[in-house]
Amino acid sequence: MAITKLTIAPFLAAAQDHLVLDVRSPGEYQHAHIPGAQLLALFTDEERKIVGTAYKQQSRQKAIKIGLQFFGPKMVGMIEQVEQWCAARNKEAERPTVLVHCWRGGMRSAGVAWLLDLYGFNVIILVGGYKTYRHWVLAQLENNYPIHIVGGYTGSGKTDLLHELTKQQEAVIDLETLALHKGSAFGALDKIPQPSQEMFENLLAHELQKHEQASRIWMEDESQRIGLVNIPIVLFKQMRTKPVFFLDVPFEERLNHIIKEYGGFEKEKLVNAIIRIKKRLGGLETKTAINYLLEDDVKECFRILLKYYDKLYIKGLYNRENAETLTCKIPVDQVDAEQNAGKLVNLLQTQHA
Repeated sequence: MAITKLTIAPFLAAAQDHLVLDVRSPGEYQHAHIPGAQLLALFTDEERKIVGTAYKQQSRQKAIKIGLQFFGPKMVGMIEQVEQWCAARNKEAERPTVLVHCWRGGMRSAGVAWLLDLYGFNVIILVGGYKTYRHWVLAQLENNYPIHIVGGYTGSGKTDLLHELTKQQEAVIDLETLALHKGSAFGALDKIPQPSQEMFENLLAHELQKHEQASRIWMEDESQRIGLVNIPIVLFKQMRTKPVFFLDVPFEERLNHIIKEYGGFEKEKLVNAIIRIKKRLGGLETKTAINYLLEDDVKECFRILLKYYDKLYIKGLYNRENAETLTCKIPVDQVDAEQNAGKLVNLLQTQHA
């Protein structure tokens, strides 16, 4: 039985239909991995350190002997784990195909591939390993894409609009969903851990590839920083040159929408979020907003915050070359994702008629 070796493009194409096994250590995997890959660690973090030290300080042969001592007791368990994953995918093939990679396509992937091939799996190894994959990710981020930006002040329902565009079969990349953050001081109130910068880039590259044949790709108008991660500079610069479809929603409508979205959070969390922007909001406005909140006047508290974010957004909107030319304002009466998505698509159809 022969083990197949594939370069990155055919490997990722095969990954759409087959199980991907990341045999690096848990720490490497947790930091960042190929989206959808399962962790089948050959070594623990500590074992990897021991083997690596032996390789550097003694010899390759010594490192292999130590590695085999760690590997041997795990063999049966690793096979059974892969069988379970294959069964869960409802694959009825007698010889399921699995894709394997380590960091550089070296001994770790070779060892696991040998074991799985010996047992009866059809095994494919990624040439160059995860390192090659990362080169692919960075290359994806540098391509030029037909991006269309959904703009609008805070509370305009831009995220809901993107979800509605997805329902209408439009190509959409929701940067905030990938970043697990809503993009403001209040964006992490639900305490969901964000991905690492590297993992965010991996997820983003896969979304871009998924829509590479699309005639247009919708994204929300974002600051470069979303919580703890950054939109890669090369892509962010590209986004700043793309047309912006600005939803011009009345202030009171946006205020009511923001209250529905954030007003239900605990006061303590909201107060802490306000304090985080104290330096930019100003001492008096910060104190006033918090006092309103403590007096259960959520609407007046958020009125102050919304005015602050409006000033911040308009500065970002026009802090780009040819801002007036790129921006198309779309007056809308209310925050209604279905209605506003329809207006957006109809506008484009009219422009291209």
